[in-house]
Amino acid sequence: MSDSEANDFASIDLLADLEPAVRKKVALQCSWRRYASGEQIIDRQSEATDIFFVIEGSVRVVNYSYSGREVTFDDLESGSYFGELAAIDGEPRSASVMAITPCYIACMSQERFLSLLEQYPAIALNLMRGLTRVIRASTLRIMDLSTLAANNRVQADLLRQARNLMDDDGKAVISPIPVHADIASRVSTTRETVARVLNDLARKGIVVREKNALVISDLENLREMVEDVRGD
Repeated sequence: MSDSEANDFASIDLLADLEPAVRKKVALQCSWRRYASGEQIIDRQSEATDIFFVIEGSVRVVNYSYSGREVTFDDLESGSYFGELAAIDGEPRSASVMAITPCYIACMSQERFLSLLEQYPAIALNLMRGLTRVIRASTLRIMDLSTLAANNRVQADLLRQARNLMDDDGKAVISPIPVHADIASRVSTTRETVARVLNDLARKGIVVREKNALVISDLENLREMVEDVRGD
């Protein structure tokens, strides 16, 4: 492992509280690999128990129905990690993970990861916080899938993306423009429904399509539309 790889490891959120020398030691305990766009990193039901750290690129956590329909759980960017469930309990993987873009990934064995948690409680606490965020997001998603119509689920997904990108004027720029199939996979609907909802929002002036971005020009209106049907 090169010094640059050790420095790259500092971007991992889970390890943010560690001293640089300790992070370098942790990085030395990993194997490193590059993945091409579209390449599978983890296969659901695999019995491997390693944990993975995204150094560069982005990955998608997915599952597939019996009919082959893809269901997207999350997209993870550099600085993220995945595979922690199997690393904790030793059970088979609960989802597949594939590279969205070319990726550089560090992989650590279950044994070394559990030892790391025992040695550094700050990492264990960061891990628990991460799992808490996943549970909260999953609870909201289950409620949306159970109670919202398909068009409202599309609106809620746009709102979720936009909230992290809002500027001082109450606008948000999502770039690149979201792929209809990706939104449909996240909210369990069709690409046609996504297109219809986006066209309706555009007619109302809530979203504006630009060359390489989707601008949410009236985030407050979008928020009210979602909260009205959620009953928030």
